[in-house]
Amino acid sequence: MSLRRPFHKYSLRGRVGLHQMPLSVTTALTAVLVIAYFPSSLAHPLFVSFLVSQAVILVLCYAVPWERLPYPSFLIIPLLDFVSIGLGREGGREGLTGISLMAVLPVIWLCASGLYPRSAIAASFFAPLAIIWVPLIVHGQFNGQDFARSLLLPVVTLGIGISVSVLTLSMMRQQRDLKAKDKQLSAALAASTRQEDILNTVLETVHLGVVAVDADGHDILMNRKQRAHHRLATPPDISDPDETQLLVFEADRVTPVPAESRPVRRAVKGETFTDYLVWLGKGHDQRAMNTSARAMKDRDGNFAGSVVVFGDVTELVNALAAKDDFVSNVSHEFRTPLTSILGYVEILMDEGKLTEAETYPLKIIRRNSERLLSLVSDLLSSRRGQLIVSPRPADMAELVRASVSAAIPRADNSGVRLLAKTPPTMDAHVDSGRISQVLDNLVSNAIKYSPNGGEVVVSLRPDDRYLVCEVRDTGMGMSEHDQAHAFTKFFRSGTVRRTTIPGVGLGLSISKAIIEAHGGTIELESALGEGSTFTFRVPV
Repeated sequence: MSLRRPFHKYSLRGRVGLHQMPLSVTTALTAVLVIAYFPSSLAHPLFVSFLVSQAVILVLCYAVPWERLPYPSFLIIPLLDFVSIGLGREGGREGLTGISLMAVLPVIWLCASGLYPRSAIAASFFAPLAIIWVPLIVHGQFNGQDFARSLLLPVVTLGIGISVSVLTLSMMRQQRDLKAKDKQLSAALAASTRQEDILNTVLETVHLGVVAVDADGHDILMNRKQRAHHRLATPPDISDPDETQLLVFEADRVTPVPAESRPVRRAVKGETFTDYLVWLGKGHDQRAMNTSARAMKDRDGNFAGSVVVFGDVTELVNALAAKDDFVSNVSHEFRTPLTSILGYVEILMDEGKLTEAETYPLKIIRRNSERLLSLVSDLLSSRRGQLIVSPRPADMAELVRASVSAAIPRADNSGVRLLAKTPPTMDAHVDSGRISQVLDNLVSNAIKYSPNGGEVVVSLRPDDRYLVCEVRDTGMGMSEHDQAHAFTKFFRSGTVRRTTIPGVGLGLSISKAIIEAHGGTIELESALGEGSTFTFRVPV
C-alpha cells in the first residue's frame, strides 16, 4: 500500500490497517528479538498467544468490511490490542519486560480517533493499569508496594492520552472551521461564477459596446460589440494599435480627436462624462459613437478604473442631419415667396386708394404672412443651433415691461391677469432684441397655456453676478416626463396636442439657445394643473 496519498483519502479499511500497522511492526521486531536472545519465551503459551493474536488482529483490520458496519465499530481493534499486549507482557516476563509499553500505541489510536473522548481518556489509564494489575491479582500478589509501583505506566499513558485527545479535538475543531469556511468560499465562488456568467451573457447580448479598464488603462473586460468597434477603429496597416493610433475623429468626421480627449483616455484619467460623440473608422464604414464613462472605486474610495460605453448612433445622427437639411431647405423656399407677398401687400396698402373694405383682407394677408415669415425665421434659427448674439448696454427692466405691455391685449382676451414686477431700472449687457424674443416667447406661452384664465407674473431681480427673470403662470402645467423634453425642438406635450392650442414646439428651444449664447441658463418648474415657472439667468 502506497503511503504517498493523504491519510483521509484512504478507505476506512485502509485507515484501520494503517492505525494498526505501528503495533504490528513493533510486534514483529519484538518477535525477532525474542527469537534471537530469549528463545525460551517462545515456549510460553501466553507469549505465543500474543504473537498469534496480533497477526489475527492485523488480518481482521483488512478482512472486515468496516464500511458496512456502524462507524465506531473499528474501535474494537485497539481494545483487543490491550488484551493481546497483556498476554504478551505476561508471557514474555522472563525475556522482554517492556512489552507493556506497547499499550501506548492503542492509547494513541483511541484518543486520536476523536470518538468518545472521555471514554478514550479513561481507557488510556485503566487499560494499561489492567494489563499490570490483573496478573498481580491472579497470582495473589496484593503487595501495596507492587500496586503503587505499577501506577507509573498508566499515569504516563493517561498523560499521553490526554495530550493526544486535546490535540485531536483541537484539530477537529479547526478542520470543522476550515470545512465551514471552505463551504462558504465554495458558495461564494459558485455565486461569483453565476454572476460572472450572467454578466457575460448580458454584455454579449446588449447592442452597446462596453469596455472596462483598470487604473493603468489596461483592458479588463470587453464585450463582443466593443471588439467589433475596436476592429472598425483599427488602422489597416497596424495589427495591434494603441489608443493614440486608433481612427477616432471629431464631429466633422475628418479631424482626429487628440489623444488626451479620446473617450478611453478621458476615462483612465478618472473623468465621468455622458453623450460624448466621436466617429470611428474611415470611409463608408465610418460610424458615429455616443460614449459615456463612469469611474470605479475600490473599498477605500480610490480610483480603480472606469467603464466606457459606446453606442452606435450613426442612423440617428444621419437622420437629424437630414431633418435639419430638410427644415433649412423648406424654410429658404418659404422665405422668398413670403417676402414677395409682404412686399406687394405693402405696395397695395401704401397707395392709399383702397377703401376700408378692400384694406381689411390685405391686413389679414399681411398678418398671416408675417406670422409665416416669423415661423420660417424660427425654423432657420433652430437649424443653426447656437445663435449669435450682440450684447450691448440695455435696461432689462424696460425690456420686461415692454414685453408685458405688448402682451396685455392678448392676456385680456384670454381672461388672464398679466403683471410685471421689476425695479425701476436694471442695467445689463445683453442683446436686447434676442432677450425680447425670449420674453415674448415665455409670456406668450404662459398666456396660451392658461386657457381658463389665471395669473401670469413676470418678475426681475438681481442675484450675485446674474440677473434673474421668472415667468410664472397658474395654467395647465406639465408632467415630469414632459418637463424633461420641454426644450427639445418640435416637442409638444401630450396635453397640448389634445387641445386646439396652436404651435410647432420651437419657441422654448430657440429661447434656450439665446440664453445659452449669453452664457446663462434657463430652467423649468411645473406641476400638472398648478402652472409652470420658467426662470432664466444671464450674467450682468
